[in-house]
Amino acid sequence: MVSFEMDDRKKIGVGLTGFGIFFSFLGIIFFFDKGLLAMGNILFLSGVTLTIGLKSSMQFFMKPNNFKGTISFGAGFFLVVIGWPILGMILEAYGFIVLFSGFWPTLAVFLQKIPVLGWVFQQPYIRSFFDSYGGKRVPV
Repeated sequence: MVSFEMDDRKKIGVGLTGFGIFFSFLGIIFFFDKGLLAMGNILFLSGVTLTIGLKSSMQFFMKPNNFKGTISFGAGFFLVVIGWPILGMILEAYGFIVLFSGFWPTLAVFLQKIPVLGWVFQQPYIRSFFDSYGGKRVPV
């Protein structure tokens, strides 16, 4: 059964995930600095693993539907670590989109409930985009 309470492990995981996103953002801002990008990747992956657990992480990344995203994200991570940050980030972005494409409808509902930003996501063109992919994976 899934537990929704925030124990210390999940709090640390959310913090590490946030720092991972922050360091990745800084790495992109500072002209694809490979050190910041690698640190962001490590923090993001460890944060996700701590937040949802090792078993759930392995099940998520090893689903047959997610192989393409897992392989491209992993290859991008490897390219960033060896010093090719631009190509690595392109592969990682593709992998991220493929891996988390099942969450776009949930994200759309959440974004529509934010006071100012919700107005933008309730416009007909944007809403039709999210409605067309409701519950489906984004085609890649």
